[in-house]
Amino acid sequence: MALMRDKTLIELHEEKVETDFAVGDIYLGKVRKVVGSLNAAFVNVGYEKDAFLHYLDLGPQFNSLDKFTQDTLRGKQNVADLLYFKSEPDIEKDGKISDILSSSREILVQVAKEPISSKGPRLSSEITVAGRFLVLVPFSNKISISQQIKDLEEKKRLKEIVKSVLPKNFGVIIRTVAENKKLAEIDSDLKDLLQRWRKMHGNLRNSKSPKRVLGEINRASSLLRDTLNANYSKIHVNDPVLLAEMKDYVQLIAPEKVAILKEYKGKVDIFEQFGVNKEIKILFGKKVPLPSGGYLIIEHTEAMHVVDVNSGNRSAKNDTQEDNAITVNLEAAEELARVLRLRDMGGIICVDFIDMHKRDNNKMLHAKMKELLKQDKAKHSILPPSKFGVVEITRQRVRPVTNIETSEGCPTCGGTGKIQASIMFADEIENTLDYLLTSKKEPKVTLVVHPYLESYFKKGIMSIQRKWFFKYKKWITVQANNSNHILEHKFLDKNGDEIVV
Repeated sequence: MALMRDKTLIELHEEKVETDFAVGDIYLGKVRKVVGSLNAAFVNVGYEKDAFLHYLDLGPQFNSLDKFTQDTLRGKQNVADLLYFKSEPDIEKDGKISDILSSSREILVQVAKEPISSKGPRLSSEITVAGRFLVLVPFSNKISISQQIKDLEEKKRLKEIVKSVLPKNFGVIIRTVAENKKLAEIDSDLKDLLQRWRKMHGNLRNSKSPKRVLGEINRASSLLRDTLNANYSKIHVNDPVLLAEMKDYVQLIAPEKVAILKEYKGKVDIFEQFGVNKEIKILFGKKVPLPSGGYLIIEHTEAMHVVDVNSGNRSAKNDTQEDNAITVNLEAAEELARVLRLRDMGGIICVDFIDMHKRDNNKMLHAKMKELLKQDKAKHSILPPSKFGVVEITRQRVRPVTNIETSEGCPTCGGTGKIQASIMFADEIENTLDYLLTSKKEPKVTLVVHPYLESYFKKGIMSIQRKWFFKYKKWITVQANNSNHILEHKFLDKNGDEIVV
């Protein structure tokens, strides 16, 4: 899924076929071992490695959650509503996990971080259920509100609305998008969240660990829930089933926006049509170019990312060294903010900007970085440039960094550096085409190739493509695809499916 602003790619999301252990999933897990020195426990939730649960992630209301879980498993807690549930005292802030948990204990946990590299998932027992306008917090009576809502009157109005509809023993966090929303919309969102809590309770009854008892909604709907606003102008979907799911979801959360959902039926790949493939090639490589001629070099290690800013051929201009440095650095800051979100880079990020000697310029760069990262939903912190010109950024990492291989391996030489003659390759395509049209009697054939080869087949008034038309009395469509290797090609039938030759 690609999120674009003014035809520029700003976010890329991939939903894997195996969607277990996504952030927000709730599991019934079993404690494997308690490690006092770490003040943490390792919990089996069905992943190949035990998940990590720290004492500070248990949440103050852990005793109430644990009582609810154990009573549900034993059949004592037959309803999900907490109207008559007697809450337990909060746990101590600086307590020891060995006083709370023991091995083989079944507990309810939520995935806070997806498995990354060699680490298992990170868990929390402070269970929350996220919705469009509210986040439901069971066993709490607090009503918190987003700091992004500044209007005091609006804060007061929202709190009054939520108080009037919130059941006992449930707390909520009011999200930024709830600003200026009506009672009916907020009440509808709350009812949906309570329904999901009931579904979780139903799945928990008679369960055996490890088991997922409530999954997050699919990534597409989750993206819409968190980002859909008045600025969205079009949502193009190339899958009819997903489109129907998304329409149903948007009908619930924002009925006025259903009309912007469109099914993409173009013959060209959807990412190719909207320029996403080209942006991916540019922004996911080791070298990311800047508009003025400079570039970023991005290196990734297990613990951190290192970014080097280079002015490239821009230094040939008549600016002073300081003017050149601040111009490139500000441009690099803008591109870096986009790349951080796009790749979902987390952990420690060290950026070696071009050295600047004026203190005001360093302050300007720091302020610019802070301003650019305000739009980033991940928690982050930015230190001012050090005396060596290095800016250190920490960014919350909740899922593995998006890593797309952009360098193209040679499909024919296998790394030897030698390939068959290009003219023979064109002949090979023509031989295959002849077989498909004359022997297999395909009614329609489309050839998908690298843009260079597309130009070769379409070049001139009497192009190869036109000669094919005269020879076979059928028009063979030649499509370009930037994601193809230079000599990679495939044939599609009349339904757009690949023909296996």
